[in-house]
Amino acid sequence: MACLRAIFRTLAQQHSRCLAAGSLDVAAEQTLVAAGSRIAAWWRPSGSRAFSAAPQDSGESISVTFKDEKDGTEQTVRVAIGKSLLEAAHENEIELEGACEGSLACSTCHVIVEDQDYYDRLPEPDDDENDMLDLAFGLTDTSRLGCQVVASKELDGLVVRIPGATRNMAVDGFRPKPH
Repeated sequence: MACLRAIFRTLAQQHSRCLAAGSLDVAAEQTLVAAGSRIAAWWRPSGSRAFSAAPQDSGESISVTFKDEKDGTEQTVRVAIGKSLLEAAHENEIELEGACEGSLACSTCHVIVEDQDYYDRLPEPDDDENDMLDLAFGLTDTSRLGCQVVASKELDGLVVRIPGATRNMAVDGFRPKPH
């Protein structure tokens, strides 16, 4: 488990270094991204969810509100039961990074659950999620990773805040979100 996570982190670090040096052409970038995606798709540690783990054919959905601390915007969206908040954010063009594509190798999809009651309805974060949360910018008592929060009926009406910056230690240290 740790070995494959280390491989994914190494790919992410190499990708970041090449981009920073301006030495990564489009084909090389696509190769690195594809390799990381293949690893993430092939390996799923038990108990963790990379994007959706549950079937999504029920047709049921819940309401989730995303509040962006960076610009103060709020957007309420319908999220299918079984989808992660990260997946829902991407589908609705909400700026929630998810650099590792939900493989629990970064903290860039960090969200803050606004209501303690809703936070208490979530399953406890596992050790892998807690390890990544320790690296998150603006960590709070109700912080979670968006890739690990999966829509369920109990979460209808959930409100989460997206911190105004991210910290991705696995890739390139602290960096503010681009505007």
